[in-house]
Formats: sequence, structure tokens, C-alpha cells
Amino acid sequence: MGMIANEALLKPVKLGAWHLRNRVVMAPMTRCFADDITGVVGEDVVEYYRKRAEDGIGLIITEGIIISPRAKGTIGVPGLYSKDQIEGWRRVTDAVHKAGGTIIAQLWHVGRLTHHEIAGGLPPQAPSAIAAKGHVHRFGKPFEKPEEMSISDIHEVIDQFALAARHAMLAGFDGVEVHGAHGYLIDQFNSDISNHRKDGYGGSLRQRLTFMKEVLQGVVQEVGAERTSIRFSALKDDQPDYMWDNPVMSIKEFLNLFRELDLSVIHPSTNHFNAKIDQGKTLHEIVQENWEGSIIGVGNLTPAKASHAIKKGTINLAAFGRPLLANSDFINKLVHGKQLTPYDSKHLSSLF
Repeated sequence: MGMIANEALLKPVKLGAWHLRNRVVMAPMTRCFADDITGVVGEDVVEYYRKRAEDGIGLIITEGIIISPRAKGTIGVPGLYSKDQIEGWRRVTDAVHKAGGTIIAQLWHVGRLTHHEIAGGLPPQAPSAIAAKGHVHRFGKPFEKPEEMSISDIHEVIDQFALAARHAMLAGFDGVEVHGAHGYLIDQFNSDISNHRKDGYGGSLRQRLTFMKEVLQGVVQEVGAERTSIRFSALKDDQPDYMWDNPVMSIKEFLNLFRELDLSVIHPSTNHFNAKIDQGKTLHEIVQENWEGSIIGVGNLTPAKASHAIKKGTINLAAFGRPLLANSDFINKLVHGKQLTPYDSKHLSSLF
């Protein structure tokens, strides 16, 4: 019964440059198990990803990997800006590939959602000098007022994203995902709440998307459009209930940009896959109606919901987070119709 019930989810698929064993995606999840000083991952992280590859996960998207010390938003996050970090990730990708898996690196800059004590002693960076409300994860101190980025700062960060993409390929990754969602730096440029700039990086939504466009251009130049995924969202880490004023129009603006860059893989993010956001439709339904490429679905999905959405054509693949923390044998259980172990907070405390 397991294989039949989850047949849509377990079918192979071609996604961009990747030929995947099935349509199950390991969602990017911050784990905080890298060395806090060096940002290098160890053997526990190697084994964590190897287990999921050995189980048969179609596509693994790593936890967010920072592109520079200043991009850091909490303790224990890994980087891709030093030789030692590249070598650490090479051990991960070698293990995943040996197990027959496909793995891409999610590139991350938190922007204003940090504190100078975390971000290399420097103030947070953001499109405008507007502080976010809330506290730094696992660190506890309030988000600091950021420094408004100069044009020179913007170009430097664009170059850092491109270099991190190059480093990802040197580390053996099959491609990258740019984290343009959840209220982090790229999304801070996208939003009129955090972006009050008067130059070419501010103004209308189309103009505010300029930074995202230039980051993606730099990344695509390094790895190719067919090896690049982009994650975008309305929801923000510091404003989980935020929604665009005109969701359909806003989504179309994002998709037009991705189309201009010849991207074929996109990852619209929400916490609630079935939530209707405009015209009686969900985020992924609106995206699907306006996008001809591949869509990774996410948002507290169950295997049953994911299979239904794939059969309907709303999404092409389904990303799972917490279920994969609790079940390193997720695919095996789907195939054999076994019950999944429920997620528990204990699964955050170590790398199962």
C-alpha cells in the first residue's frame, strides 16, 4: 500500500540539470552544528546528510550556508567563504554522491536579522537603516539597527554570493539555491517595509527586486541557470504573518524576473501550503498558473497532501522539513507504508 499511496511522490523526475530518484526534497533547515569560530562542518554533519541520501531522498537542500562572516545570523552556522569550509563540505558531498544522492547548497545572508557580536564585530547590513523587531535566534539579544548599504556594499555582497556559488561547485555540490525568502537580506530589499531607498534599488516592487536580480545573475554566471534554484516568500522570520498587498500581482513580478534569467526551478515558501492568499487560491496555485518551469512545494506538507498536489499539477516536487529530522528513513517508510515517527523538539538537539 505504501508504494501505491505515495506513487506520485516516489516517481523519478528531471529538475533543471538534476535527474532525481523521486520528488521528495529535504527542505533547508538551520541546524547550528558547524564550528562557531571557523564555520566548518564536521563528521556529524557528513553523517546527517549521508543518511538521508542513503535512504533515497530525491534532492537535498542544505541548511543555509553563509557567504561571509557578516552574513551570519546565529551561532554554529556553516560558511562557504574559506578553504577549510569548502573542504568540510566536500566530505559531505562525497558521502551524499557515494550514496547516490543529489545535494545543492543554500546560499544565505541574514541582513538586518543579526547582532554585531554574531556578525564578525560589524553592524548588520540592510537596504535601509531600519531595525527589525525581535531577538537573534539562540543568541537572545535584540536585532540591532542595521547600517544602510552603500552601492559599494551592495556590489561587494553580490560578488560574495557569486564567489560562494563558485565555492559550492568546488566543494562538489550539484548546484545552489539562493535564499531570497523569509525576511533575510535579499527579501529585505524586496520589501517596502525594510527598503526605503531612493536609488535604483528602491521604489516600486520591480525596482526593489533589482538586488535579487543582480545576485541571481552573478550566481547563474558561476553555476548555470539549470543548476540554480531560488527560494522566495511573503512570510518573514520577524513578521510571519506578512502578506503582499496584491499577492497575484507581486508573484507575477517575481516570476517575470526569474523568467528573464532563464531559471527553471523555483521554491515558493510558506508555512501553510493550503492557505488561500488571493482570489481563493494558495501561493503555489497562483505560482503554478503563471509559471512554466518546475515548482518545489513546501508548507507543513504530509506525504498524502504532497502526492495530491503533485497529481493535481500544482507542484512538481515536495519539500519536507521536520518529518525528515525525525525520520532518517523517510523514503523507506513511504515505500513500505510504515508510520512516520512524529517530530519532537528533541530532534533539534542532535543530528539524528
